[in-house]
Amino acid sequence: MSKTPLLDTVSLPCDVRKLDEADLPTLAAELRTEIIDAVSVTGGHLGAGLGVVELTVALHYVFDTPRDKLVWDVSHQCYPHKVLTGRRDRIRTLRQAGGLSGFTSRAESEFDPFGAAHSSTSISAGLGYAKARDLAGENWRVVSVIGDGAMTGGMAYEAMNNAGVSGSKLIVILNDNDMSIAPPVGALNGHLSRILSSKSFHSVRSVGKNLSQRFPAPLKSAAARFDEFARGMITGGTLFEELGFFYVGPVDGHDLSQLIPVLRNVRDLERNGPVLVHVVTQKGKGYDPAENSADKYHGVAKFDVVTGKQAKPQPKAPSYTSVFAKALIAEAERDEKIVAVTAAMPSGTGLDKFGERFPERCFDVGIAEQHAVTFCGGLACEGFKPFATIYSTFLQRAYDQVVHDVAIQKLPVRFAIDRAGLVGADGVTHQGSYDITYLACLPGFVLMAAADEAELMHMVATQVAFDEAPSALRYPRGEGIGLELPARGQPLEIGKGRVLREGSKIAILSYGARLGEALAAADKLASKGLSTTVADARFAKPLDQDLLRRLAREHEVLITLEEGAIGGFATQVMQQLANEGLLDSGLLKIRPMCLPDRFIDHGTPEQQLAWAGLTADDIASTALRALGHNETSLTEQPLDQVALNREA
Repeated sequence: MSKTPLLDTVSLPCDVRKLDEADLPTLAAELRTEIIDAVSVTGGHLGAGLGVVELTVALHYVFDTPRDKLVWDVSHQCYPHKVLTGRRDRIRTLRQAGGLSGFTSRAESEFDPFGAAHSSTSISAGLGYAKARDLAGENWRVVSVIGDGAMTGGMAYEAMNNAGVSGSKLIVILNDNDMSIAPPVGALNGHLSRILSSKSFHSVRSVGKNLSQRFPAPLKSAAARFDEFARGMITGGTLFEELGFFYVGPVDGHDLSQLIPVLRNVRDLERNGPVLVHVVTQKGKGYDPAENSADKYHGVAKFDVVTGKQAKPQPKAPSYTSVFAKALIAEAERDEKIVAVTAAMPSGTGLDKFGERFPERCFDVGIAEQHAVTFCGGLACEGFKPFATIYSTFLQRAYDQVVHDVAIQKLPVRFAIDRAGLVGADGVTHQGSYDITYLACLPGFVLMAAADEAELMHMVATQVAFDEAPSALRYPRGEGIGLELPARGQPLEIGKGRVLREGSKIAILSYGARLGEALAAADKLASKGLSTTVADARFAKPLDQDLLRRLAREHEVLITLEEGAIGGFATQVMQQLANEGLLDSGLLKIRPMCLPDRFIDHGTPEQQLAWAGLTADDIASTALRALGHNETSLTEQPLDQVALNREA
């Protein structure tokens, strides 16, 4: 017998809207069961989705999706939405090659009007939709759902400031799942919210405002202040009112008897301008292991539904993130000027460990990468040694600050770039593909990439010792290769690489974590009688010019290898070779190997490496082709055509 008999009758939101309102709590309960079962098989973001089950049901019940546009911020909470919008039969393919994305995707469904996986974008996108609707003379509705965490991102306030004066109808749902803004929610607050969102209250309030315009100036001002602060004292909405929003809330986000009438009321308000509905939810709601977890099971591996125990594989070596934390703590023990900054990712970047040891020297600034970078610039001005520890994909959001507030002023901010390269199941929005390229073009920057965990420790020590300009250190997601680690790293000579294997025919110059593949490729080439040099560049900027000249002059083929986009390390190498005339003779065959010029979707790291053509077999095959050998591959490794077609 099915555990979800009512949910089994629902394929699309139009089916939800056919149900009796009294049946919706049952639908929500079954939807929660389905999400728990599905994520136990696939892994992924669990707690956020469980927290918005009732809200998701209510939104699709009240609004005419997909005609009405429902925009999710970050969208890691979108699994219930996917189940209700025709994707239940594929929900157990989440985050797998050829399967559903873990986030909203325009390419995946008409019910996903805007793709999102970075924070604080939904209000901007929703306002864009609303203004486009107004310009086209149409009358559908736009709903943007944003979490209280995403409200720490400045872009959300930029959008609200614009929306408040736009005159466009836009509904913003503030999903407060941390009780960080709201007072306790109860029946009285729910009753007040229904009143405040009703047409009758809005009409009375409008009449009052119109009458107050006829008062003498002092009385008009007093009336306005009374209205504003009375509502603020009752509901907490003064801030949003100041930004031009009509505030409703707080509402219990798990009580459909409150949610449905409030959403209907704001849907039918006859007013121009934006409305904000403050909904309070509980992350991980309805699943005890998630409710009792410190992070509410934000991101999970496969797990046992009954016990909640996650099936995490036993690591063979420490993760690069944990090694970074170890290295930074070791340095900070000896240097009180070292401080660390993260943008809402303390555990993800390892800075939670640093913060435990040095609570006064660790700063989590919220989802505010732009602020984080400039904040580090100010610290550097006063002689501190700030480490801006940010994922590669998130550092993209602060590029202007990197250029203007750090690089131009030559401030010695240390960028520790986690998740550099391919990241597996998180997919296209989280790939750390671009940091080499977007930083290498900046004058004065020193760029390093760790080939293994021991090198990572040495490079942290190098950043601490280097105080003349900004520097960036990139390292990948996942675990190291199992090297014995020193108690503390030793500073490297800036701009000097190392040779790990000497050869005479082929040279592989690796930058970063693909060094192991380069060594494996050298073994494959040796089996064919081809002598191969393998070198670790260590630095993309400045380059080791002596090493580069030797590799170019003493080998027939030079392969550059990097887990980054076109325009990065290889471009720096070829520019240097061209400037020195080392390409003029035509004798050197240079082959750059980097990420292909397309977006790489979700899959396992091994699949993504194969799709990108950066395996040991790919490297060896590239060398063979450069030498004119007929063999184009050592083993057949066809690209995943489903993923390529989707990205195309």
